[in-house]
Amino acid sequence: MRTWREMRGFPLAVRLLLVNQLGVNTGFYLLIPYLATHLGENLGMSAAVVGIVLGVRNLSQQGLFIIGGSAADRLGARGVIIAGCALRTAGFALFALGDGLPVLLAASVLSGLAGALFNPAVRAYLAQEAGERKAEAFALFNVFATTGALVGPLLGSALLLVDFRTSALTAAGIFAALTVAQALVLPARKVEPSGSGVLGDWREVLGNRAFLAFSLAMVGMFTLENQLYLLLPDGAREATGWDGAAGIVFLVGTVANLAFQLRITRSLKSHGDRPRWIAAGLAVMALAFLPPVLAPGAVPVLASALLLYLGIMIASPFVMELIPRFGRPELTGTYFGIFYVVSGIAAAVGNTVVGRAMDAGESAGRAWLPWVCCAVFGAASAGGVAWLRHRGALPAPAEPVREKADA
Repeated sequence: MRTWREMRGFPLAVRLLLVNQLGVNTGFYLLIPYLATHLGENLGMSAAVVGIVLGVRNLSQQGLFIIGGSAADRLGARGVIIAGCALRTAGFALFALGDGLPVLLAASVLSGLAGALFNPAVRAYLAQEAGERKAEAFALFNVFATTGALVGPLLGSALLLVDFRTSALTAAGIFAALTVAQALVLPARKVEPSGSGVLGDWREVLGNRAFLAFSLAMVGMFTLENQLYLLLPDGAREATGWDGAAGIVFLVGTVANLAFQLRITRSLKSHGDRPRWIAAGLAVMALAFLPPVLAPGAVPVLASALLLYLGIMIASPFVMELIPRFGRPELTGTYFGIFYVVSGIAAAVGNTVVGRAMDAGESAGRAWLPWVCCAVFGAASAGGVAWLRHRGALPAPAEPVREKADA
């Protein structure tokens, strides 16, 4: 009930974007987790071809976030959000209608480009519409996103009892409905010119050394967040011998998010500066990977998941609130876009390192190795943010624009 009451206190545009994120994650996760199985088992593609199709989708999204961010600044976030959802509709429909490699590659490109467009645009629009209540808006955003990430796989597994095409068409239908809702409800906002060309905007953001240092310091957050889909499900299955154990991890995390996200954000917002809580959240995320090191079994893995969700709940809303404050309001989308390019690269590299640690730990009989690896990632990020805070390189919530060249 608290979530709904808080939601009603925001403008209609913000409320729609929150529901939009629920739909986006539901549609995405009911299809993408099962795509590799469909390509390999149903279509008989080799592992190499499956990797190419999935890699093209990931590269199309992660590599083009900067394009989506710049488009939001120059064309208006509303139009970019609508275009992104429309492209995702087309991409997912192609997954349903085509079996040939060229069609599947086109579907991957379209669905990846769609994410590159609407992800930074949604966050830029939300930051602009929420005003000084950015932290609460992004806390709600996390609640809806986490719920969608739980509902999506559950719905997808049920639809797969029919067939993959039904899942893909359902996902496409969700994005089509979101596209229509956004076109009807999201108000257009006047676009303020940045005063320079696209390359000039990029140079300005990339020249903000405080922002780049912060983005690099957040590598641990995105690497550890990705372990909700890699290390933790694997640990849950190993501990219980049950493939469905990963679903329990997501369920517990979603319930915790619904119950505590807003309370945590509101409480911490009124007690101290945001960078301190970002560092604290990262430290909790690092500690989350120690219980399975100290003791084997399902309970330590569950405790690890809860601590990881807690750390994300502490840090994430304040991270999202802080990003627009590094630069001019006219470049909010560009800042989010570049931040997500960095995070996408970080997640890819981090997952590779953790995956290698998982393989090495299994072959050497050192099951603790990937968990310790993740704890080190988190501790390094927490230390990085704490150092930037100590140097005064991070903007305070009340400050409109601030850049420290010596960060």
